[in-house]
Amino acid sequence: MGEPRAERPYMPDYGVGASRWRELPWSWAAAKLAASRNYWLSTASGSGRPHALPVRGVWDDGEHRFAFSCGPHSRKAADLEANPYVALAVDDSAECLSLEGRAAVLRDRDRRATWIARYLDKYEHVAPALGDDFLRQGLVVEIVPARAFAVLDRAPDLAERSTRWSFDG
Repeated sequence: MGEPRAERPYMPDYGVGASRWRELPWSWAAAKLAASRNYWLSTASGSGRPHALPVRGVWDDGEHRFAFSCGPHSRKAADLEANPYVALAVDDSAECLSLEGRAAVLRDRDRRATWIARYLDKYEHVAPALGDDFLRQGLVVEIVPARAFAVLDRAPDLAERSTRWSFDG
């Protein structure tokens, strides 16, 4: 799978569009997605009521997919059933990175097992009580991104390096 296509985001009110604009490499974004411990997930109900809470999750750059776990009776689960569109952001307000895409609860047993193994590999040392059984009782949700955005909150990088990536397919 190729890298997402980098573009200059439309942000004229913030000075983005300068002739010195240079895209951030996708490798920067992929590393940030993989290394982050916590992420902010935003969902919306069928009526449009927003909901944002932190989650733990795993990025796989080979597939350009993100997965997280949540309770089957959680507000996130109810929102996703009514409206699959989400936004996800790393927990960093100085080097901001967010994804927009579509989320789906995984039903395929092998696919769930793959993500659970990735999740445990990343977080088991942080939360030793976290186990395979706990994750299997919850939902495993996979996000397929459509776009990603990076904003570096420092001069001159805000105007010269803010980047939007588009995922094809």
